Amino acid sequence: MPKLRSLSGEDVIKILEKFGFYIAGQKGSHAKLKRNSGENSQILTIPNHKELDKGTLKAIYNQALHYLSDEEIREHFYSE
Repeated sequence: MPKLRSLSGEDVIKILEKFGFYIAGQKGSHAKLKRNSGENSQILTIPNHKELDKGTLKAIYNQALHYLSDEEIREHFYSE
């Protein structure tokens, strides 16, 4: 069974930037990532911490699945 990797907020931001997201703003330690897709803008908020809790990371992964396919991002978040 695949295991969720241990990632920092910076790691997650770099992963999502590969898929066209960019930092649209930051308030405190939370970065707002945005991607324009046609008429829709897609927004994810990422806590920029040294290490993200497993529950937080899983929630970010699930939110990203609204915009990206599981095949695209699974290898970045899970180890086989």
